[in-house]
Amino acid sequence: MQLPVYDITGKAVGKAELSDAVFGVTVNQDLLHQALVYHQANQRQGSSNTLTRGNVSGGGRKPFRQKGTGRARQGTIRAPHMRGGGTVFGPHPRSYRKRLPRRMRRGAIRMALSAKVAAERIFIVENIEAIEPKTKSMAAMLAALDVKGSTLVVMRDAAPEAARAVHNLPRTKALRAELLNVLDLLRYGTLVITPGAIQRAEELWAHTERRRPSEQPEEVAEVA
Repeated sequence: MQLPVYDITGKAVGKAELSDAVFGVTVNQDLLHQALVYHQANQRQGSSNTLTRGNVSGGGRKPFRQKGTGRARQGTIRAPHMRGGGTVFGPHPRSYRKRLPRRMRRGAIRMALSAKVAAERIFIVENIEAIEPKTKSMAAMLAALDVKGSTLVVMRDAAPEAARAVHNLPRTKALRAELLNVLDLLRYGTLVITPGAIQRAEELWAHTERRRPSEQPEEVAEVA
């Protein structure tokens, strides 16, 4: 498939050929959901912790005698039903990490990119790396493209100037192509990507065949 290529002033300067293996696959909503849960779960720290009645300091002696007070008997002031007492079934440090097969992760990225193309929420812009490291420069480029809402700017390599220009824009993030993930692709409404980043994405995710450990990259290239 072909999509128009723009410059930083919003003018169409040509067309880019996109691989159907990466940008034209059928979207599986269930797989996208699994990949989204996988990324969100792996970002959780799992450091929440509460104190049980055995961890709360104090309460070593009986608060009052067993009989004769007219009150319910109590053994410690650190029981869960007492003020300042321990917590029952509270959270404790744990790992929320999930596993997802690599073929499923790669397939989910292809589906997320294809969904952006199908929704016409992808803009191919050249020379983003050469933009001035100023917020107004990046804002002017997005305005020229008529991009509104949350935006993900993807470049082939690290570009400190462009990243600095994006830093102060609300709901806008700059990312290298090799760090693309389903969470960011679904979180941000519009994808602004460079031709070099498209080439890098196709290098990473266009290959869909399963490789055997004994196969070398040269052998796979010859078979393909």
